[in-house]
Amino acid sequence: MKKKIIITIIGTLLILIGIGLIILGYLKFTDIESKEPIEIEEECNVKIEKYRERNVFVITPKEGEITDKKILYFHGGSYMAEMSSKHWEFIKKLTLDTKSTIIIPDYPLTPKYNYKDVYDMVEPLYEEIQKRINNENLIVMGDSAGGGLALGLLEKVSQENMAIPKKIILISPWLDVRLNNPKIEEVQKNDKELNKETLKLAGIAYAGNDGINSYLVNPIDGNLSNLSNITIITGTNDILNPDVHVLEEKAEEQGKNIEIKEYEGAGHIWIINEKGDRELIKKGYQDLINIVKEIK
Repeated sequence: MKKKIIITIIGTLLILIGIGLIILGYLKFTDIESKEPIEIEEECNVKIEKYRERNVFVITPKEGEITDKKILYFHGGSYMAEMSSKHWEFIKKLTLDTKSTIIIPDYPLTPKYNYKDVYDMVEPLYEEIQKRINNENLIVMGDSAGGGLALGLLEKVSQENMAIPKKIILISPWLDVRLNNPKIEEVQKNDKELNKETLKLAGIAYAGNDGINSYLVNPIDGNLSNLSNITIITGTNDILNPDVHVLEEKAEEQGKNIEIKEYEGAGHIWIINEKGDRELIKKGYQDLINIVKEIK
């Protein structure tokens, strides 16, 4: 009986692995792109520009006075997923509540592409944006994988004497795809959104053949010395939270200060996917809006 159960379990695992490999193989040759956000066009203007054969969405409010603030936003999704409906709903609210222009690059996704392909798009795009926008009006923001990408990009360009934005805001950022922090195991018990082992597979795909130890993939290892005005919004029930505190310590060693806005009991990107305690969602989102509005 025991033998039969073991054989059944092994058989099931092999089937699941086979299905996973088929899906991975399909994605390897599929170019995933974010769809045009038709659902927000009633209240927002949506302009789609092309950059290196990828879409760049430019979102502005349809009504009311638009501020000079521009938010360059990098979306999350484990470097594998396009903008979700929850992302677009969040972007709509962010646009309307801050009266800002939001620029969203639809960067290449893994497993078809890796971090080199992503940086080949976003670095020259950032340089182009710098030429067109007064740096005092620029905010760079990202969530989850997009938060990691935002920080890695700014670490890189800041070491190349390129101007940095007025403000950097990271929401539940993925700072280290290796996920080796021992405190992650404890937090995993309370994280309802992310699974460490699944996430590591996405990180390996994003890193490609040579990037697993690169700071461009793991901005936790990057040089923060030329960066300033960084705020991180994070929840204690997010397995990515422990690395936020490691980054904070590394910043202090480099003589820099990172503002950490930490929310007890909040999960991964809870202010975007709107899961969990309603008061925590409301509080985290309002704090974000206040941070943007306070930037002069």
